Amino acid sequence: MNLSMRLVLLGLGWVMVGIGVAGIFLPLLPTTPFLLVAAWLFARSSPRLERWLFDHPMFGQPLRDWREDGAISRGAKICALSLMALGFAIFWLRLQPSMLTASVIAAIMLAVGVFIASRPEPRQ
Repeated sequence: MNLSMRLVLLGLGWVMVGIGVAGIFLPLLPTTPFLLVAAWLFARSSPRLERWLFDHPMFGQPLRDWREDGAISRGAKICALSLMALGFAIFWLRLQPSMLTASVIAAIMLAVGVFIASRPEPRQ
């Protein structure tokens, strides 16, 4: 891979890490999906940074669980599903959307929730 493409992938990887870290502090912004994308980008641009991400004390375990087994821990599932429900409640109460809009959003969130709940839990 040429240097310019590696630099683009490396830069995008750091952007994804930044968004992922922001997700720790901002409600409804997920962390792990952005870090998974960052790991994918780093794998193609800097194996050292990919290794750093998977060995990170806070981010590493969920990333390894997902890569190895497509697994999500029970605590992460509970947190994600609870925050999704809270987010929908806030959306419903604050914006008072039309029934069609609320139904579309609810259907999307339900599909994502079913996906999250159906993932296996990590092996201990």
